Amino acid sequence: MSRIDETMAFVPVRIAVLTVSDTRQLANDKSGQVLVDRIAAAGHTLADRKIITDERDQISDQLRIWCADDGIDVVISTGGTGLTGRDVTVEAHRDVYEKEIDAFGTVFTIVSMKKIGTSAVQSRATAGVAQGTYLFALPGSPGACKDAWDEILGRQLDYRHRPCNFVEIMPRLDEHLRRK
Repeated sequence: MSRIDETMAFVPVRIAVLTVSDTRQLANDKSGQVLVDRIAAAGHTLADRKIITDERDQISDQLRIWCADDGIDVVISTGGTGLTGRDVTVEAHRDVYEKEIDAFGTVFTIVSMKKIGTSAVQSRATAGVAQGTYLFALPGSPGACKDAWDEILGRQLDYRHRPCNFVEIMPRLDEHLRRK
């Protein structure tokens, strides 16, 4: 079973938070704030935070900018993962991914089912890797952000998590770019 190995040192990662919304501002961005608060409480570094509208090109452009930034290890977006016409975050993420982390959406659905039942089927949460950076797309509700962090990301972004975690393989995420 998974556990935190307290004999190991914690390794903070640098995380950017992107809220995708046509209506949110910093003052009412509850989902983004949930993530910011949990990032700080876990001991990680908030590398950047932005709010942009539901425009596929703008989202993918921002993801690419952050992936190219050596000061950012992880990007977590919130919003735009639903089924409506303006929900294009998943498509924007997939425009950027080099590899998709297929199981993330499945595990998120399992976590969500415990909280909201079959309504979990409406989420298209996704994750992937690009340029050595992890990218996670979460739904826009504060509850979904809490669930994703508390049940998945908080553990997988903790180097001490066993039997394995995302942090320990970070140095190898872009090894294909160094093979020439």
